Amino acid sequence: MTIDVSAERVIPLPPEKVAEYAMDWRHDADWTQGIRTAELTREAEAGGFGVGAEVTRTAYFLGRRIDYVLRVASYDFPRLLDMVSVAGPMPMHVTYAFDPHPDGTLARIRVRGGGGGFYRLAAPLMGRQVRSSIGKDLRDLERRLTAATA
Repeated sequence: MTIDVSAERVIPLPPEKVAEYAMDWRHDADWTQGIRTAELTREAEAGGFGVGAEVTRTAYFLGRRIDYVLRVASYDFPRLLDMVSVAGPMPMHVTYAFDPHPDGTLARIRVRGGGGGFYRLAAPLMGRQVRSSIGKDLRDLERRLTAATA
C-alpha cells in the first residue's frame, strides 16, 4: 500500500460508549473529516450492520470528490471495526479500534491505501493529510461524545 498511517487518542469514556457512536455509520459525517454523506447500501447477511455490510461514502479530500464503498471485513463490538474498499478510486483499508484504558478508551484509527495515477504521485502529501485528518477525527469524536455527556 502507498500509505499506512494511524492516530490514537484517549477518550475519557468507556469503550462501549465510544464504539456505539463511532461504529455507527449514521454518525460518519458528524465526526469524520471530509465525509459529506454515508449510507448503508448493503446489509450484513444476518441483517443490519456487521460483517459483509457495505457503506457508501461521499467525501472530499485534497479538493477532490471521492465516492467509495467500504465493506465490513471484521466487526467485534465494542473493540474493532475493520473495513476494506470494494469500490472507489483506490484500494483502502480502514480500521477503528477501541480498547480499555485507565482513563477511559484508547481509540485508534489506521488507514492504509494506495493506487495509481494522481493518488500514487500524491502519496507523500496524502499520507500527511490523512494522518492529520484522522487525528482531527479522534479529537472531534471526543468533543462530540464528551459534550453529549456534559
